[in-house]
Amino acid sequence: MTPQVVVVTGASGGIGRAVASAFGARGARVAMLARGESGLTGAAQDVRAGGGTALPIPTDVADQAQVFSAADRVESELGPIDVWVNVAFTSVFAPFAKIQPDEYRRVTEVSYLGYVYGTMAALQNMKPRDRGTIVQVGSALAYRGIPLQTAYCGAKHAIQGFHEALRCELLHDKSNVHVTMVQMPAVNTPQFSWVLSRLPHHAQPVPPIYQPEVAARGVLYAADHPKRREYWVGASTVGTLAANAIAPGLLDRYLGKTGFSSQQTKQRQPPDAPANLWKPADGPDGRDFGTHGIFDDRAKNSAPQLWASHHHGLLAATASGALAGAAALMLVRRR
Repeated sequence: MTPQVVVVTGASGGIGRAVASAFGARGARVAMLARGESGLTGAAQDVRAGGGTALPIPTDVADQAQVFSAADRVESELGPIDVWVNVAFTSVFAPFAKIQPDEYRRVTEVSYLGYVYGTMAALQNMKPRDRGTIVQVGSALAYRGIPLQTAYCGAKHAIQGFHEALRCELLHDKSNVHVTMVQMPAVNTPQFSWVLSRLPHHAQPVPPIYQPEVAARGVLYAADHPKRREYWVGASTVGTLAANAIAPGLLDRYLGKTGFSSQQTKQRQPPDAPANLWKPADGPDGRDFGTHGIFDDRAKNSAPQLWASHHHGLLAATASGALAGAAALMLVRRR
């Protein structure tokens, strides 16, 4: 069987790197797009160590010309693209009043328009062949905004709307190109050590925290089963989205009280901390931050909810069967 050709943006660290490695372990041909050349070099080594073929391509996804050029190179060097995974993002940790307009624009260009450009490049190649899968890596924050992350939440909300609209168009066209979205929980990635932060203390993901490999398993399953509109990873994602659907106003007040402290450790923010908004922290002058962030001692390696999400049809059938059985038993007893 011909190996899959997969493109992963934001592949130099975190979820993107875990996804690239997981596809590499399947023997896939993996093109990795990111700005950080040191991180890309390390990611390529991970993919090759797992048995895959690696093609690192330094790319700023905010530049549509670079994204389309990367797609052309993948098609030329690795073959027709089967799966495109959009992960790349950047952000600013700060109250809204402390974010500059050009910083907000940069976050939006990378974290939202980068997905749009990646999707355009993928569709340009997939639609004429009438096959392929695009996976948008989202977040619980695509539905539920939290304080100190207005730029990031805005971008994730935008991706959600874009994804839904595009999916409707593909369904209308009866296309065999599929797009799906995976909503993530808090993940132990290097972003909390390299994101531009104006917080007094070191940024952290809101617990519970999951390892990037858990997120990667969700992405690979979605890529294999792309006809569902979206998947949720982690019980915290399920809980957050359910609470937001039922009582969003109450959640506003709760996050207003707890959202500042829950996103910061007790450690003071180092004055010389790297910031990857304008240039990569893992570039030629930086270092390879790897796949994981600094919260390994607190991060979960598994998510039982993930199995339930992947097998919701089986669970629904089992529940229906159990209810039917209970009803039949009651009828027998009444006789």
